[in-house]
Amino acid sequence: MKSRTSSTSEIQWGSPLDLLVSSKKPSPTLEKIKDAGLLKLEDLLWILPLRINRMPTLQPFREAQLDQFFLGEGKVIHVEIKMAFGRRGKGNIMLYNGFVVVKDINSNETLSLRWFNLYPNQKKQIEALENIRFLGQVQEFKAQKQIVNPQILNAEAAYLSPYIIEYPTVNKVGGTHLKKFIDLIPSSLWADVKETLPELGYNKEMSLSEAFRVMHGRIPASEFSGQKKNQAEERLIYEEFLSDQLKIKTRRKFIKRKDAPKFTIAPEIEKKIIISLPFLLTSDQLKVFEEVKKDLHSGHPMMRMVQGDVGCGKTIIAWLATRVVNGNGAQAALMCPTEALANQHHQSFRELNPELKISLLLGSTKAKEKKAILKKLITGETELIIGTHSLFQDTVLFKNLGLAIIDEQHKFGVEQRLRLVSKGIGTHSLIMTATPIPRTLSLAQYGDLDISSIRTMPAGRKGIKTRITEKANYEKYIEFVKGRLSLGEQAYFVFPAIDESETLDIQNVKEAFKNYARAFSGFKVAMLHGQMKSEEKEQVVQDFRDKKYHVLISTSVIEVGINIPNATVMAIYNPERFGLSSLHQLRGRVGRGEKGGFCFLVLDRILDPLIMERLKVIENSTDGFVIAEEDLKFRGEGDLFGVDQSGTATMKRLANFILHGPILERVVKDVEMLEADNPHLLEPIFEKLAKDQKILDTI
Repeated sequence: MKSRTSSTSEIQWGSPLDLLVSSKKPSPTLEKIKDAGLLKLEDLLWILPLRINRMPTLQPFREAQLDQFFLGEGKVIHVEIKMAFGRRGKGNIMLYNGFVVVKDINSNETLSLRWFNLYPNQKKQIEALENIRFLGQVQEFKAQKQIVNPQILNAEAAYLSPYIIEYPTVNKVGGTHLKKFIDLIPSSLWADVKETLPELGYNKEMSLSEAFRVMHGRIPASEFSGQKKNQAEERLIYEEFLSDQLKIKTRRKFIKRKDAPKFTIAPEIEKKIIISLPFLLTSDQLKVFEEVKKDLHSGHPMMRMVQGDVGCGKTIIAWLATRVVNGNGAQAALMCPTEALANQHHQSFRELNPELKISLLLGSTKAKEKKAILKKLITGETELIIGTHSLFQDTVLFKNLGLAIIDEQHKFGVEQRLRLVSKGIGTHSLIMTATPIPRTLSLAQYGDLDISSIRTMPAGRKGIKTRITEKANYEKYIEFVKGRLSLGEQAYFVFPAIDESETLDIQNVKEAFKNYARAFSGFKVAMLHGQMKSEEKEQVVQDFRDKKYHVLISTSVIEVGINIPNATVMAIYNPERFGLSSLHQLRGRVGRGEKGGFCFLVLDRILDPLIMERLKVIENSTDGFVIAEEDLKFRGEGDLFGVDQSGTATMKRLANFILHGPILERVVKDVEMLEADNPHLLEPIFEKLAKDQKILDTI
């Protein structure tokens, strides 16, 4: 493949990939690459090789080492080609398997070469071989050395590159084909990769251009080393975090530039509202409410996250913020990830203020009722609407949305949050999460938010005791539960599955319901899971709240949104199937009243020591902040929340905020210093990013 143009001067990193292709005919390979989102030459920079190895020198066969690349040459003394039965190529073409024995040109030693799934033209090439120069990785089969699918080289090809470079498959385009496109990039461009911020000190240690050249094997072999590759990786990790931070700052800056209505509350009214509460606010709750009031009066959209442990009292902050907004004639919306949580909030808010004009909009809401609710929103008759994902649908319109509250933010993506906020003009947003955010995660994904923390728990809580329960003490655990039930208390039994699984050896709700209905014959047992209709689930929860049942056999649907103070026992079966944060959330369903709570992590087998170490974090700590940090370490950044935080950060290529926290901290510090000392240098970048469609879509 040759460049379409004879001159490379017009090809730049911002040029379309089409300029690399000489033929005017459509290239299926090129189209697949473009379909993967790689449209410009600069996009290829971030398709980093899986491996780079030095090209070996031509050696005798006796020097071939297992698992090492080997370059050899010899005479073909045996060829065997057979059809690959059951395998067909593109266009239903017959494929073949090949076996060749080669004799070393400098000795009598031989080496076996094998190819699988050869096309007819490749079959002919191998059958015509008399002598062969080959390159591949040495393996062992039946105590004999062999090379599988080696490259066949001509005398010149072995010296075209000092490296063996393996690229990943992208959108079904193999690494070999991808490398051919990357090899077409003019060599002059590799030394001319523009720095995002040349003023940052990190660029003096290694330029972005040099980092890419090292990572793609575009430097002399004499200069390549493991140390240099590590330095190049760190430079690119820095660049990824820098890109993310600039986008986060752009989003924050442009949202904060917007005007927003100023909401205030008279001191005497605030005092009356707080005194009317059936409990005293903690010092942290009062502090956070002051921060929220300041934001609501700033004249710019509030973007605040309130984080705090299970049961710390975040909901009352949302309720107080709603009172402020409603008192100024504006509406509020509270979006929840589950119907159970939406129902819980609806009930709590009505109890706190029976006069509040509140509506509940769920996915299960009947069409006629939904139509009436939507009408009330448009006319302004509804002061507060509580609902699930249905709230950010296009049909949901407001007369004057002043405040959008998102509970359990980690269950939603940033784009979903901003879609709800966009339903008003200058709408304030308040985000709540019971999964405390580790510092590195807050820097990497929530840098556009102001974060408030509630660490003090309401007075009167007796706490929760947690125990890992193995088979040896299972009977004692059952007797203990029966003892608590006989005192009039209630228990949750949580299982990871609804039905029996053919592939997973885990306990399930339906089987457990049958077993425990018999084992707890003197008590009433109910079942709850996600396959039940919304009305059924709501009725079961209400009956359990009304003490019509003693035991609730459930899946993790009770993780959020269930507040039943009389429930004191939580038993979680196969706890190894849950993340630490989920276990902590589930445990938070008990110990919510004046009685203490008990949580049992019930094992039915001997677990791996590493898994036991993870469960002991829950057994030994009730601090959600500590647990969130440990969960991040055990599960990794991609699994912490289990959802795509779309619009928050770029897709990581090398950077991992768990492994590379110090580099992320340095990026944040560098950008903050530059912003303080030379803000004019960042303004053009912010303006450019703001004009980028992807950034504008999230504002």
